Amino acid sequence: MIQEVSVKTILNKHKKRDPWFLDDYSLNPYLLCEFNCVYCYIRGSKYRGNMQNYLAIKINAPKLLDKEISRRARSKDYGFIALASATEPWMYVEKQYEITSRCLRVIAKYRFPVHCLTKSPLILRDVDILEEISRNAILPLDLRSKLDSGVLITYSFSTLNESVREIFEPNAPRIKERLNAVKKLRDLGFKVGIAFIPLLPYISDSSDDIEEMVKTARDLNVNYIFFGDLTLYGIGKENYFKVLEKYFPDLVEKYKFLYKSGPYMDKRYRNAFYRRVLKICRKYNVSLGIIPIKAF
Repeated sequence: MIQEVSVKTILNKHKKRDPWFLDDYSLNPYLLCEFNCVYCYIRGSKYRGNMQNYLAIKINAPKLLDKEISRRARSKDYGFIALASATEPWMYVEKQYEITSRCLRVIAKYRFPVHCLTKSPLILRDVDILEEISRNAILPLDLRSKLDSGVLITYSFSTLNESVREIFEPNAPRIKERLNAVKKLRDLGFKVGIAFIPLLPYISDSSDDIEEMVKTARDLNVNYIFFGDLTLYGIGKENYFKVLEKYFPDLVEKYKFLYKSGPYMDKRYRNAFYRRVLKICRKYNVSLGIIPIKAF
């Protein structure tokens, strides 16, 4: 069910800048998501609703954003706006509603930089607005010596295996479609990265998997990559285990051990994972992080 809703606020100011994604603000044009990824952290939150059958369109988002961002612009409180932190900005209904596109035009009007976080090739529709933002955005003073663009675009993957994608990201765009979009955006000159987040323990996080991902990113000439592990909590954890029981029953006991202490995986497994990531990124000379991460 799709419902149009009016919200009271739309631009969220963080207490401090995200050290990885560099955003000072977040903006979510929709509530919940059509892509219905099994591992999505929203499933374990108070906002989860019924992710398979409900989606809210924040119909007044562009108008409200104009009001809220104008105040920030007057005080010169510039910072990257993450589009989006808790939904997919370019999901299928965006073709009809164009909420994200209209919000981008407001962002361009007030010259704020933007970090686009997506799985969708639909972002290509908005390259003209993104080019305007990239040319004119005012970066925070402390980032001007580190970045040369007002637009960051980060594509998200949990796997490069299409069969695994179909299980864990049932309604998301196919792997090939995303990789093709990455190439097109890089060819257009945008600063583009890939977030391999979350990788799925024992399914998409082996050394061979990570090496394939890093080589793929290198061949696409992306500017940076991220890697992240899987967090499971609440009903999201229950749903994930149901999928494991159906498709990967031999992994259930391993996962019970990995997550025996709560939502985060066993510390030893996690540390070994990040050591492999850092080693392989160095091997292929691919930047880990927008501002390179030297160690975990």
